[in-house]
Amino acid sequence: MRTQVAIIGAGPAGLLLAHLLHKAGVETTVLERRDRAYVEGRVRAGVVEQGTADLMAEIGVDARLKREGLVHTGTAILSDGRPFRVDFPSLTNGKTVTVYGQQEVMKDLFNAAETRSVPVVFNAEDVALHDLDTDKAYASYSVDGVARRLDFDYVAACDGFHGVGRTSIPESVLKTYEKVYPFGWLGILADVPPCDHELIYCNHENGFALASMRSPTRSRYYLQVPSDEPVDAWSDDRFWDELAVRLGPEVAPNITRGPSFEKSVAPLRSFVAEPMRWGRMFLAGDSAHIVPPTGAKGMNLAASDVKYLSDALIGFYRHGDPSGLDGYSAKALARVWKAERFSWWFTGLTHRFPDRDPIERRLQVAEIEYLRHSHAAQAGFAENYVGLPL
Repeated sequence: MRTQVAIIGAGPAGLLLAHLLHKAGVETTVLERRDRAYVEGRVRAGVVEQGTADLMAEIGVDARLKREGLVHTGTAILSDGRPFRVDFPSLTNGKTVTVYGQQEVMKDLFNAAETRSVPVVFNAEDVALHDLDTDKAYASYSVDGVARRLDFDYVAACDGFHGVGRTSIPESVLKTYEKVYPFGWLGILADVPPCDHELIYCNHENGFALASMRSPTRSRYYLQVPSDEPVDAWSDDRFWDELAVRLGPEVAPNITRGPSFEKSVAPLRSFVAEPMRWGRMFLAGDSAHIVPPTGAKGMNLAASDVKYLSDALIGFYRHGDPSGLDGYSAKALARVWKAERFSWWFTGLTHRFPDRDPIERRLQVAEIEYLRHSHAAQAGFAENYVGLPL
């Protein structure tokens, strides 16, 4: 089998790219090692930047986002019980974000792919990439034990941090940067109304907390815990009790308790791989970079990669212009590092680090107070939070 562009991974990056290229008449085939139910059911990010929403509109999959998404015009930051709010539209010329879970984005993308006959091969196991530095590049894989081969002009590795894409780049070429944080996020989903109509980021002496939501009747809450914390150590009652402590007396009375139906601990890391192109392969999304979830940049950063890559591929196939392909890595990485900086800074602002000395804590307090009272600081925060221009 042959295609113009092979796409490894049917997550947000892979399917967004497939739709953008399909719309432009570029042939694609998506290889996904799991089935649709698994990919669609993964609990991930819930904040959609305007740039990502615009991409969904461009490929005609934004109807449910517009109908069911929760538009947020600001967010609150709570420091030791003292809240302040950052208003996005007044600081960013009217920009907002929309709360709409990644699971819902995936449903929209999969439904549209099915309707439009975008080729997606599920349960593609043992994917390997070959001869990427030649004009005879191909992927080998198997489905139900039967070996298969997919020849292509180019391949987009949208297959995540543990995927085959990045590991196909020679060690002599690849350079990686990583910071692993000494804590994780214990998160729960519960079918209870959220405690506020917007997100609340909390810095408390016991650690970070986040009050979030997926809908007016479904809440998503997080607590900072040690990175090796066992989920079984946290009953629902213990979680709700600790959440109330960290959110403080002004917010805690608004918490509606209920049984959780999903509970997990997510590690936090910052990671970037350079370059994002080698030979016939391009990295996009988590295969090239990971951000801490503080500020919800992961899915949105994948979308910006896909925007740049789709423009480059369409320019090549329509006009024979390779300049976009040659410039993809540098262009994508310029935005990646800005998002990494913001997520790193916001994580440092809102979390308690076990190895911080007293002066670092006082500096953190000073930074929060500067953000609380400075219009310029809030403008910079809001600009990054709603998403830098694509």
